[in-house]
Amino acid sequence: MAAVDRGRYRTWVGDREVTAMKARELGRRSIVVGDRVSLIGDVSGGHDTLARVVRVQPRTSALRRSADDTDPVERVIVANADQLMIVCALADPPPRPRLIDRFLVAAYDAGLEPLLCLTKSDLAGPEEILAAYDPLGVRHIVLGRPLTDERLDGLRELVTGRVSVLVGQSGVGKSTLFNALVPAADRAIGEVNAVTGRGRHTSSSALALRLGAEPGGHAGGWLIDTPGLRSFGLGHISAANVIRAFPDLAEGAEACQPGCSHLEEGCGLDEWAAEHGATARLDSLRRLLRSREGLEPADAG
Repeated sequence: MAAVDRGRYRTWVGDREVTAMKARELGRRSIVVGDRVSLIGDVSGGHDTLARVVRVQPRTSALRRSADDTDPVERVIVANADQLMIVCALADPPPRPRLIDRFLVAAYDAGLEPLLCLTKSDLAGPEEILAAYDPLGVRHIVLGRPLTDERLDGLRELVTGRVSVLVGQSGVGKSTLFNALVPAADRAIGEVNAVTGRGRHTSSSALALRLGAEPGGHAGGWLIDTPGLRSFGLGHISAANVIRAFPDLAEGAEACQPGCSHLEEGCGLDEWAAEHGATARLDSLRRLLRSREGLEPADAG
């Protein structure tokens, strides 16, 4: 499934783009970008033709989010991906580490391998962000402007042969990267608001395209662009999964009492984090745990 728009599903059958509608027998079964489906009817891809989606194949992964941290109802954004590319600008707009943490939690929960893509290195250096995530062992790539072929070669190597989902707040350069890697995509590119420092939402829906010069190209792999996100609810993810997304704190957690929520006084992580320079990481973990428990307003930034 390449795109979903008002009850119409854009799919690929070989090199043909086929528009389809959901068969009635599927009922309320959701179909999202990345789903692998079975079609019947006219699959020629001709003008004004319409096929029917009659089956959704079992998903190998599902990237999910909730409306906010107190809402346990999940929404699947993308199916069958294997890599989550977290796009973060180093300036204009400034980095939001807690939003990056949330994306990492979602990636680990979904079984996706995270890739941190830092853009606009011509405006600011990546050292501080890289130092914060180095203990996690998250792969990363740093890109400045202009996005020349030489600068993109490293990114192409990381996405070729993979199904990669691009996530990030508006204005960080997701659509620019998408257009550079898949020129036929022609995704709209927005600007950052000079007053709020936030990007304008330019991509309004998820879109999947094969890597290559044309939408039906066979370079290997898929890219899935998503709308710019200012928040990412984790209400559907258990506290245990949130904690597992911070493996750099695992050693310290061994000093905790059984059943420790890592929020109460006397938590063994306090002393360990202070000794190992991990106070900021512990703070991120606790803010996520508090927000999903409804103990404080969700803070995605």
